[in-house]
Amino acid sequence: MSWDLEARLDETFDGDVPDSVDEAALDRLKAVAYVMDESVRVPGTEVRIGLDPLVSAVPVVGDVISGGLSLYIVVESAYLGVSYATLARMLANIAIDVGGGAIPFVGTVFDAFWKSNKRNVELLLDELGGADQPDSVTETSEPEPVMIEVDEPAD
Repeated sequence: MSWDLEARLDETFDGDVPDSVDEAALDRLKAVAYVMDESVRVPGTEVRIGLDPLVSAVPVVGDVISGGLSLYIVVESAYLGVSYATLARMLANIAIDVGGGAIPFVGTVFDAFWKSNKRNVELLLDELGGADQPDSVTETSEPEPVMIEVDEPAD
Protein backbone atom coordinates (compact mmCIF):
# COMPACT_ATOMS: atom_id res chain seq x y z
CA MET A 1 0.00 0.00 0.00
CA SER A 2 1.32 3.40 -0.98
CA TRP A 3 1.49 6.04 1.74
CA ASP A 4 2.01 8.92 -0.70
CA LEU A 5 -0.76 11.37 0.22
CA GLU A 6 -1.01 12.89 -3.26
CA ALA A 7 -1.56 9.44 -4.78
CA ARG A 8 -4.42 8.65 -2.40
CA LEU A 9 -6.93 10.91 -4.11
CA ASP A 10 -7.52 11.38 -7.81
CA GLU A 11 -7.65 15.13 -7.13
CA THR A 12 -4.25 16.76 -7.02
CA PHE A 13 -3.70 20.31 -5.88
CA ASP A 14 -1.95 22.26 -8.63
CA GLY A 15 -2.34 25.75 -7.18
CA ASP A 16 -0.23 27.57 -4.67
CA VAL A 17 -1.31 26.97 -1.11
CA PRO A 18 -2.14 30.32 0.46
CA ASP A 19 0.17 31.23 3.33
CA SER A 20 -2.76 31.11 5.72
CA VAL A 21 -3.42 27.42 4.95
CA ASP A 22 -1.76 24.80 7.09
CA GLU A 23 -0.37 22.17 4.71
CA ALA A 24 -0.30 19.62 7.52
CA ALA A 25 -4.07 20.12 7.87
CA LEU A 26 -4.50 19.36 4.17
CA ASP A 27 -2.49 16.17 4.61
CA ARG A 28 -4.64 15.15 7.59
CA LEU A 29 -7.83 15.76 5.62
CA LYS A 30 -6.57 13.71 2.69
CA ALA A 31 -5.62 10.91 5.07
CA VAL A 32 -9.06 10.89 6.73
CA ALA A 33 -10.78 10.82 3.33
CA TYR A 34 -8.55 7.98 2.22
CA VAL A 35 -9.16 5.88 5.34
CA MET A 36 -12.91 6.48 5.28
CA ASP A 37 -13.47 6.02 1.52
CA GLU A 38 -10.64 4.15 -0.23
CA SER A 39 -8.26 2.36 2.13
CA VAL A 40 -9.14 -1.22 1.13
CA ARG A 41 -9.21 -2.66 -2.38
CA VAL A 42 -11.88 -5.28 -2.92
CA PRO A 43 -10.01 -8.45 -4.01
CA GLY A 44 -10.26 -9.22 -7.70
CA THR A 45 -11.59 -5.77 -8.61
CA GLU A 46 -10.42 -2.20 -8.95
CA VAL A 47 -13.10 -1.07 -6.47
CA ARG A 48 -11.80 0.55 -3.29
CA ILE A 49 -13.77 0.98 -0.09
CA GLY A 50 -12.90 2.41 3.28
CA LEU A 51 -14.13 2.27 6.82
CA ASP A 52 -17.34 4.14 5.96
CA PRO A 53 -19.27 1.19 4.47
CA LEU A 54 -17.75 -1.19 7.02
CA VAL A 55 -18.77 0.93 10.02
CA SER A 56 -22.17 1.74 8.55
CA ALA A 57 -22.93 -1.97 8.24
CA VAL A 58 -24.03 -1.65 11.89
CA PRO A 59 -27.61 -0.36 11.59
CA VAL A 60 -28.22 3.31 12.52
CA VAL A 61 -25.32 3.61 14.99
CA GLY A 62 -22.72 2.92 12.31
CA ASP A 63 -24.10 5.63 10.03
CA VAL A 64 -24.15 8.16 12.88
CA ILE A 65 -20.54 7.33 13.79
CA SER A 66 -19.48 7.51 10.15
CA GLY A 67 -21.25 10.86 9.71
CA GLY A 68 -19.60 12.19 12.84
CA LEU A 69 -16.16 11.23 11.56
CA SER A 70 -16.97 12.86 8.22
CA LEU A 71 -17.78 16.13 9.98
CA TYR A 72 -14.09 16.44 10.87
CA ILE A 73 -13.35 17.39 7.25
CA VAL A 74 -16.07 20.06 7.31
CA VAL A 75 -14.88 21.55 10.61
CA GLU A 76 -11.26 21.61 9.51
CA SER A 77 -12.29 23.17 6.18
CA ALA A 78 -14.11 25.91 8.06
CA TYR A 79 -10.91 26.63 10.00
CA LEU A 80 -9.05 26.82 6.69
CA GLY A 81 -11.44 29.56 5.52
CA VAL A 82 -13.72 27.75 3.09
CA SER A 83 -16.83 29.69 2.00
CA TYR A 84 -20.25 29.04 3.48
CA ALA A 85 -21.53 27.77 0.14
CA THR A 86 -18.81 25.11 0.00
CA LEU A 87 -19.41 24.14 3.62
CA ALA A 88 -23.10 23.72 2.81
CA ARG A 89 -22.23 21.45 -0.13
CA MET A 90 -19.98 19.42 2.15
CA LEU A 91 -22.76 19.04 4.71
CA ALA A 92 -25.15 18.00 1.92
CA ASN A 93 -22.67 15.29 0.83
CA ILE A 94 -22.55 13.96 4.40
CA ALA A 95 -26.36 14.09 4.72
CA ILE A 96 -26.72 12.08 1.49
CA ASP A 97 -24.12 9.61 2.76
CA VAL A 98 -25.82 9.13 6.13
CA GLY A 99 -29.32 9.04 4.64
CA GLY A 100 -28.43 6.62 1.86
CA GLY A 101 -26.37 4.48 4.22
CA ALA A 102 -29.29 4.16 6.64
CA ILE A 103 -31.34 2.19 4.10
CA PRO A 104 -31.31 -1.46 5.24
CA PHE A 105 -29.10 -3.78 3.16
CA VAL A 106 -28.75 -1.39 0.21
CA GLY A 107 -27.18 1.31 2.40
CA THR A 108 -23.86 -0.48 2.81
CA VAL A 109 -23.49 -0.79 -0.96
CA PHE A 110 -24.49 2.87 -1.33
CA ASP A 111 -21.80 3.85 1.19
CA ALA A 112 -19.20 1.94 -0.80
CA PHE A 113 -19.87 4.04 -3.89
CA TRP A 114 -20.91 7.45 -2.48
CA LYS A 115 -17.56 8.72 -1.25
CA SER A 116 -18.59 11.87 0.61
CA ASN A 117 -15.23 12.38 2.30
CA LYS A 118 -13.34 12.25 -0.98
CA ARG A 119 -15.88 14.62 -2.54
CA ASN A 120 -15.49 17.03 0.37
CA VAL A 121 -11.69 17.11 0.14
CA GLU A 122 -12.03 17.74 -3.60
CA LEU A 123 -14.39 20.66 -2.85
CA LEU A 124 -11.82 22.05 -0.41
CA LEU A 125 -8.99 21.71 -2.91
CA ASP A 126 -11.09 23.29 -5.67
CA GLU A 127 -11.76 26.32 -3.50
CA LEU A 128 -8.15 26.64 -2.37
CA GLY A 129 -7.09 26.33 -6.00
CA GLY A 130 -9.08 29.44 -6.83
CA ALA A 131 -12.19 27.96 -8.39
CA ASP A 132 -14.84 30.65 -8.30
CA GLN A 133 -17.12 29.78 -5.43
CA PRO A 134 -19.61 32.39 -4.23
CA ASP A 135 -19.69 33.09 -0.49
CA SER A 136 -23.45 33.33 -0.50
CA VAL A 137 -26.42 33.08 -2.78
CA THR A 138 -26.53 36.86 -3.19
CA GLU A 139 -23.02 37.00 -4.63
CA THR A 140 -23.65 34.69 -7.58
CA SER A 141 -24.53 37.40 -10.09
CA GLU A 142 -26.57 40.53 -10.55
CA PRO A 143 -30.23 39.55 -10.92
CA GLU A 144 -32.02 40.61 -14.05
CA PRO A 145 -34.84 43.12 -13.62
CA VAL A 146 -38.36 41.77 -13.72
CA MET A 147 -40.90 43.58 -15.86
CA ILE A 148 -44.51 43.39 -14.77
CA GLU A 149 -47.19 44.65 -17.12
CA VAL A 150 -50.59 45.47 -15.77
CA ASP A 151 -53.47 45.74 -18.16
CA GLU A 152 -56.22 48.13 -17.17
CA PRO A 153 -59.60 46.47 -17.01
CA ALA A 154 -61.99 47.39 -19.77
CA ASP A 155 -65.08 49.34 -18.62
